[in-house]
Amino acid sequence: MTRYLKQTQAQLTEQKHSQVPTIVSGVIADIRAKGDQAVRKYSEQFDKWSPASFLLSKQQIDEILTKVSDQTKKDIHQVQENVRKFASAQLRSLNDFEIEMSPGVHLGQKNIPISSVGAYIPGGKYPLLASAHMTILTAKVAGVKNVIGCTPPIAGKIPYATIAAMHYAGADQIYLLGGVQAVAAMAVGTETIPKVDFIAGPGNAFVAEAKRQLFGEIGIDLFAGPTEVLIVADDAADPFTIATDLLSQAEHGIDSPAVLITTSETVAVRTMQYIDQLLPNLQTANIAGGSWKNFGEVAVVEDLDKAYQLADEYAYEHVQILTRRPREALEKMQHYGALFLGEKTCVSYGDKAIGTNHVLPTRKAARYTGGLWVGKFLRTVTYQEVTAGEASGQLGQLCGRAARAENFEGHARSGDLRAHKYMGEEYRWIKDGQREPQQKL
Repeated sequence: MTRYLKQTQAQLTEQKHSQVPTIVSGVIADIRAKGDQAVRKYSEQFDKWSPASFLLSKQQIDEILTKVSDQTKKDIHQVQENVRKFASAQLRSLNDFEIEMSPGVHLGQKNIPISSVGAYIPGGKYPLLASAHMTILTAKVAGVKNVIGCTPPIAGKIPYATIAAMHYAGADQIYLLGGVQAVAAMAVGTETIPKVDFIAGPGNAFVAEAKRQLFGEIGIDLFAGPTEVLIVADDAADPFTIATDLLSQAEHGIDSPAVLITTSETVAVRTMQYIDQLLPNLQTANIAGGSWKNFGEVAVVEDLDKAYQLADEYAYEHVQILTRRPREALEKMQHYGALFLGEKTCVSYGDKAIGTNHVLPTRKAARYTGGLWVGKFLRTVTYQEVTAGEASGQLGQLCGRAARAENFEGHARSGDLRAHKYMGEEYRWIKDGQREPQQKL
């Protein structure tokens, strides 16, 4: 039986019941019709930003790099090397192959990079350097030829470190442009911003809605909502560590859920006490505290099997396992964006440093998809070649029968023709140049 010592006090706002979709559709339509003129209008309206050009020149980027500390640059390089190493390992796991299904029938698979990708790097509250690593760098490892990066100014100022991260990640063009106007411009193309085939990257409710509305016209990585964290803990877990790690994710946004599922009521109670003690001294307490108050939950269950079962029902973005045998979760759990195993591994490592991708599914999307990875920037395509006449004739016979079972006469005739050419089969519609849809002789 599950006992909740704390449950959510509010419901996440559904976009369909807000004005977000209407506002976003209007911005997209305006940019589609008026291009750069509309982009500039919305940048001025939403970000108070209207430079001579949203595209940063090489000279501007070089100047920006001089304003970033050597230590920050060093850290960017180190984190990006971690991301590159893991993404490269993922790429090596995706193999092209060709098999001979039967004598003379060859089928194959190739992984081809998307040609052009737009990477959205958010920056409304914080300069999110890590999102540049996760989107731009991963796309480049996949082999994408052209990657456009867009990021907004923060309070009317250039986010120097974010630009540095985008540059070092390999962005081919960097635009200081944010919000729906950036996503729409990359998706539909304007006079100065080229259209892309795919857009990746997190963002606020407006950015997420823009991606949703444009999906189909362009590809997207996934639909992402507020950051989520769930911790599974047994009686050996440290409540202070749990409290610290829950708050580390709650500070992402005022609507970021943070959940503890534990087999120990003592651990649960002490964790809540520590959260109350830690919040007053946390710089982001206004965000983390609000998120914890409205969307924090603490559940006590009878055993770890029940804990894993309940965690799977949540299907959260980040799931941290603080138990005596954390790797047990790899066998017991199915639904999560990413697992963080043991006290030595915190979710913040995944967000900022360790090398796995932090663009992950939220709002139960983990039940049907994983997060952003090198494979998202690849198109897995197939090819076929039949080199043996007898094999083509036999497939023609099979195709003719299978197609006629579905009343697809045109498909059947393509098969008939091969059976006629390579096996001597006779069909009335082929014989003497006739084209009447008659039955096989």
